[in-house]
Amino acid sequence: MRLTKSIKLAFNMLVHSKLRSWLSVIGIVIGVASVITILALSNGMKQDMEERLGGLGADIITISKGFSRASGAGGSFEGGPPGLSGSSSGEKKDQNLTNKDVQALKLISNIKYIQGKVSGKADLTYLAETMSVTVTGVDPKVWKDIETTELDSGRYLSQGDTNVVVLSYSLAKERFKNEIQINNQISIEGVAFRVVGILEESTSSGMGGGGGGIYMPIQTARTVLEDVGEKEFNSIEIKVDDVDLLDDTVAGIEERLRLTRAVTEKTQDFSVSSVKAMQETISSTIESVTLFLTGIAAISLLVGAVGIANTMFTTVLEKIKDIGIMKSIGAKNKEILSIFLFNSGMIGLAGGILGGILGVVISKTIMSVVGLSIGGGKGGMSLSSVVTPTIVLSVFGISVLIGILAGIIPAYQASKMNPVDALRYE
Repeated sequence: MRLTKSIKLAFNMLVHSKLRSWLSVIGIVIGVASVITILALSNGMKQDMEERLGGLGADIITISKGFSRASGAGGSFEGGPPGLSGSSSGEKKDQNLTNKDVQALKLISNIKYIQGKVSGKADLTYLAETMSVTVTGVDPKVWKDIETTELDSGRYLSQGDTNVVVLSYSLAKERFKNEIQINNQISIEGVAFRVVGILEESTSSGMGGGGGGIYMPIQTARTVLEDVGEKEFNSIEIKVDDVDLLDDTVAGIEERLRLTRAVTEKTQDFSVSSVKAMQETISSTIESVTLFLTGIAAISLLVGAVGIANTMFTTVLEKIKDIGIMKSIGAKNKEILSIFLFNSGMIGLAGGILGGILGVVISKTIMSVVGLSIGGGKGGMSLSSVVTPTIVLSVFGISVLIGILAGIIPAYQASKMNPVDALRYE
């Protein structure tokens, strides 16, 4: 018997099988749909996260004052973003960074640009409307080279600027009743400033420039903000020359600052973070959660395998006389075995195809609903599901393999039947 003949017979058995054969497919459909949905959503979240964090600059390192030891690995730090580990003593250090730290860091190789920054709250008045906003003082000489957010209009700060500011998109366009335009006059703590630039709209905040505040020369910011020392900084921002050496640069920064600030790893009073480290941490977390959820979803595939095995045992019983006839006209054991294995594999394949289609539809639907609920517009989150050919082929292959494995025992029993006993079977 030719292989094509075995495949044709197996296909006819599937097409003309009773309802229970198709009911056994449901377990595979649910399992495959669940796995594809989870993997598609996971890929979509990772891609969206990489795009958003990538826009913040993978070559940027931020040094912040304060180091909390109560939060442990990946905990938060006073005055800065998360990312460093510590012990659990509950001790918290908070001491300003100084110009001495900046000068010490300039000696480290692989640092392309460096600037100290100060920040705080101040009252902004525009056309008789006043609100509290975040003011950030930056070094005009290098800020445009470090800043990751492009300009919507106007220009960046430049050396020699005094009473001029650059605004975030949301502050200029959304927070006041009347939009703030380039060259408009605003008042900050009673001091007049001219707007020379507006940054592009950004969904990211905190480490980039789209966070929603005012940017001005650092010396001017020191006169506007209270409790800001003449040579002190809230944070230091660094742009590295070679991203591949970022981890070594971070280690060098920590070592140098511990030396200049006379602290040890246990008494450290600063934190060092980077977008790259944040991205790796988030990716690792997403992958762990995805693996856990995929394992749970895979249980449905095992349930489907049990259903296929049950169906195949029943099919063998129904085809005993047919088996006897085929053997009596010369069919070999391996040919009988292949027919039933092809049949169980086709059940798995059918479940894989239907489950794959259902999984793609469900993942797209979920992301559409979530995306609409989170927000829209230029600054809204455009979440997506990503179904790659690797995912589809892998899941299809697994579903077919499960079908074949589930049919091995009943197929083997069918191949070993005695033709005489099979023909006598009632």
